[in-house]
Amino acid sequence: MSHILIVEDEDFLIRTLEDNLAAEGYTIDIAKDGEEAIKKIKKKKPDLVLLDILIPKKDGFYVLEEIKKNLEWRLIPVIVLSNLGEDTTIKRAMVMGADDYFVKSQHPIEEVIEKAKDYLGGRKAIKQQPQQPIK
Repeated sequence: MSHILIVEDEDFLIRTLEDNLAAEGYTIDIAKDGEEAIKKIKKKKPDLVLLDILIPKKDGFYVLEEIKKNLEWRLIPVIVLSNLGEDTTIKRAMVMGADDYFVKSQHPIEEVIEKAKDYLGGRKAIKQQPQQPIK
């Protein structure tokens, strides 16, 4: 069973993500700040991280940097979920190694769940290939 770490400080979004992902059969862990996120990753390496940028103590950029510079963690897919939608912020996260970036207000929760399933189910690579016409 795949293990997902949700790094988020908004209780409503935490509950929504947790309920939806648990219903898909994933085990969920929650961190409400950057320091807690790093501690939880050290304790049990997740298969996927859903990461907010604006979180207390250490921000999401710090967490992303720590994940991507660690040899044991750097292959963990990281999907950023943030209210920050500026091109410079999105580009910074992607250059730092984020695998995807969702602006919370622009994407329904179902889209995030499907993207998580893509990464955890190994379908991500298939989805990036051009679709072939049906003959």
